Amino acid sequence: MFTDPTNGTENYCIKYNYRIESCSTSQDKTSFICRVIQPQGYEMTMTLTIFNSGKSHAIQCNDTQYGVGRADDMSVIGCDKGQEGNKTAICQETGEWRLVRDTCIITTIKELLTESQVEKVPEFVVNLTQTVQQDETKVINSSTTISAIVGILNNIANVSTEVNATVINLNFSELLGSMATLSDRLVGEFANSTQRILLNRTMFNNSFHADLNSSIIIDIPNTGITNTFITTITFSTLNNVMPVRNSTFNATNNGTAINAAVVLVKINATIQNVTFSYNKVNKSLTLNPQCVFWNFTLLQNLGAWDDTGCEFVSDINNTVTCRCNHLTSFSLLMATDIPPSLREALDIITYVGVGISLASLVICLIIEGYVWKAVARNSTAFMRHVSIVNTALSLLIADICFIIAAAIANNPLENQGKDLTLPVGPCSTATFFMHFFYLALFFWMLVSGLLLFYRTVMVFSHMSKSTMLAIGFSLGYGCPLIIAAITVAVTAPGHGYVRKTDGCWLNWSETKALLALVIPALTIVLINMLIVIVVLFKMLRRGVGDITQRDERHTLVVVARCVIILTPLFGLTWSLGVGTMVSSTDKGIHIAFAFFNSLQGFSILVFGTLFDSKVLGRWEKVPQSQLSLQPSTSWGFMAEWPDRSLSSVQDT
Repeated sequence: MFTDPTNGTENYCIKYNYRIESCSTSQDKTSFICRVIQPQGYEMTMTLTIFNSGKSHAIQCNDTQYGVGRADDMSVIGCDKGQEGNKTAICQETGEWRLVRDTCIITTIKELLTESQVEKVPEFVVNLTQTVQQDETKVINSSTTISAIVGILNNIANVSTEVNATVINLNFSELLGSMATLSDRLVGEFANSTQRILLNRTMFNNSFHADLNSSIIIDIPNTGITNTFITTITFSTLNNVMPVRNSTFNATNNGTAINAAVVLVKINATIQNVTFSYNKVNKSLTLNPQCVFWNFTLLQNLGAWDDTGCEFVSDINNTVTCRCNHLTSFSLLMATDIPPSLREALDIITYVGVGISLASLVICLIIEGYVWKAVARNSTAFMRHVSIVNTALSLLIADICFIIAAAIANNPLENQGKDLTLPVGPCSTATFFMHFFYLALFFWMLVSGLLLFYRTVMVFSHMSKSTMLAIGFSLGYGCPLIIAAITVAVTAPGHGYVRKTDGCWLNWSETKALLALVIPALTIVLINMLIVIVVLFKMLRRGVGDITQRDERHTLVVVARCVIILTPLFGLTWSLGVGTMVSSTDKGIHIAFAFFNSLQGFSILVFGTLFDSKVLGRWEKVPQSQLSLQPSTSWGFMAEWPDRSLSSVQDT
């Protein structure tokens, strides 16, 4: 007989009265099938064992939860209200039911497990925290619920990092506190692991050593403490969503990152010496490692990282070792950027250096314009001055583009707390022209190197000025244009052409677009160095007077000096530039790059123009009246130079 499913002791409960026809049989097994009509395809089968409690079938187990049973009988019952699943127990000869399987899970937790597979972090973090706090007793007594919570945390740790941190910071602190309470109240040994979460509870006897997911090693030496349990929960990627604030800085990003897994360690005893060995998540970070734990009471119970009672021991082979005198939730903070004070100093060095470079390049072009007709009398001298003028012009325009790009980007020191995301369109335009003209700088240095090679090795060949110009401009501007255009075409569709923050420049972290400048530049440096070696060998073997005509000797010496000095200087500068991207926290590399970058324009003026005695000689012969014809223009600025400052610099 069936009853109305809505009128039972609980809603949606179906009752069926089964009549036993005969009690003569010692044992009878009957199967019952419960089937849902709409929708179809949902049914469950349950087998009921009916027996006579005679001598051969004496009842040994009898309680209100699992009912009556004989030895080795199995009883499957439902879960408590608000839970799903079942519990399976076996009757022991001792007269007690032994629980062998428990799949009961709090319904709310099960629903949250499903929701956690969708990236709605703030919502289900709040719900999970509230559920764990409200049903704390049920959670502790249900291993399936604990496993589901581990699964939820695994999903949380695996979500995108682009989450509104101001919404979830407090929730994660509360959630971590709930996990600490939960781990403290687990009973017996327990182990559960997923790809990113490892939960383990084991017996602690005197000492403890564990390798947690090959990411953290915990070592607790002799303590004299025995017969107690220690619980560890390792969150290998929770660093993606945990806040990085500390006791003195309540913000979501202050140039610091969680650079290791987060591990929670609980034990019902006082531990005064524990060592943690962390494997770095980001191995490029090397600056300012901080051994920290999560202090729930800081910032008016908001919670923050604290280093009280912990000390840094070593950083060897990408493994950071820390020592603490207490147990709680631990991790490792490391600087992701240079300190603000150093950043401000570097900004000053950079802008002052760029200013000096711009002034030097303008002076260089003015001098070249005045002495052009007098010094470019033969084809070699002509191409030498064409190369130096275009080298200076390329760097001048590149520096101007640098200033424009700096104006487009928000300075993090002046816009703290604001969105520092760069505008893609203007930033990409500025980056393209910087890339193009910095490449042109190197390719015009290659033109100078090839000119030196051509006039010292290929002595008897002749090439007209028009041919030299065609080759020079093809190399000097054609090749950079092709490389810059290909770089945009390959990386821009995937939004990987420029960096998203920290200034308009070629992307490094995602697409390595910066290699489109570094590889050609360093290749040209290598080619020019090989040319210098060949030329020096030729000169030492046969003498420069035998290689060239007398009126070209001076020009070749000046070209050689420019190639020998400027090429390594430019190569070293941009090698350091790559170093600032690869090792973003190395203060020495940043300072060296800022210094050498500021020397480029000044070096072109000195070694490309002022050290050319013919240029200076021609400049000294220019009448002062001619120099002061237009005192209001930049030419008048040149007329104010003392004669001694020019005549004192002689060709060596």
